Amino acid sequence: MSAPEKIIIDTDPGQDDAVAILLALASPELDVLGITAVAGNVPLSLTEKNARKVCELAGKTDTKVFAGAVRPLVRPLVTAEQVHGQTGLNGPDLPEPTMPLQTQHAVDFIVETLMSEESGTVTLCPLGPLTNVALAMIREPKIVSRIKRIVLMGGGFFEGGNTTPAAEFNIYVDPHAADVVFRSGVPIVVMPLDVTHKALTTGKRIAAFRELGTRVGIATAEMLEFFERFDEEKYGTEGGPLHDPCVIAYLLKPELFRGREVNVVVETASELTMGMTVVDWWGVSKRPKNALVLRDIDAGGFFALLVERLARL
Repeated sequence: MSAPEKIIIDTDPGQDDAVAILLALASPELDVLGITAVAGNVPLSLTEKNARKVCELAGKTDTKVFAGAVRPLVRPLVTAEQVHGQTGLNGPDLPEPTMPLQTQHAVDFIVETLMSEESGTVTLCPLGPLTNVALAMIREPKIVSRIKRIVLMGGGFFEGGNTTPAAEFNIYVDPHAADVVFRSGVPIVVMPLDVTHKALTTGKRIAAFRELGTRVGIATAEMLEFFERFDEEKYGTEGGPLHDPCVIAYLLKPELFRGREVNVVVETASELTMGMTVVDWWGVSKRPKNALVLRDIDAGGFFALLVERLARL
């Protein structure tokens, strides 16, 4: 087996973020160097705590968790308690974490790690607004050429937006940070709503987690049941989309996904379409391709992978 891929998970947990973290911590192919929290689904004081709760749930208390940006680069923070609940992790009753929060700032950790690890070996996995990643690029531009790739959940094109008609939540919360990242020249893989809306947590799929009978399996089922009720009402689907674990699943089994290399520009000027990911699917702009945007997922294979891995925790 080749050496595990080194990753930093940048996240704003969030139930779907929690499942993504569990998937990564359960997978020996990945070496989680650290988890950096950002304000997004809920404020930073909750996202950093939730990240630690999830590490403890997984039994991986030696994972390093860092707190990062408390608000977006330019705009005021928009949160999503209506989706995730007041704690961001409503559903299961997870105890207050006892593992410590690292004292170093998340942005400094990202910069230091990318400067000290061998160039081209660390993948960044942003699951929330891109504030920490953009701040790291601004603080130390030398890291940009050292990042292996960025695999992120954000944006939407054919599916439109889920926060405004044009914009998906992660990009909408900090469009200016997203703009910095998409202009950086780092190889980017994007999991937009076009993919995640095809990965629905049906009753049968949630039951498979509960049937694991483990603390992790039951807590995952409880998180997904809470999380999905909002989306079921909104989209009229059975089950809600499971966004963030798609990022980690792509690292483990890229063959579950299909998409194409395109140009993506983030709108930062128009209030009407603020945070829109303008995806040049048909190549009409002649702008250079800067991202692999995925559009299709083998949802059955994706959920089978999740259940198989979470059973290990």
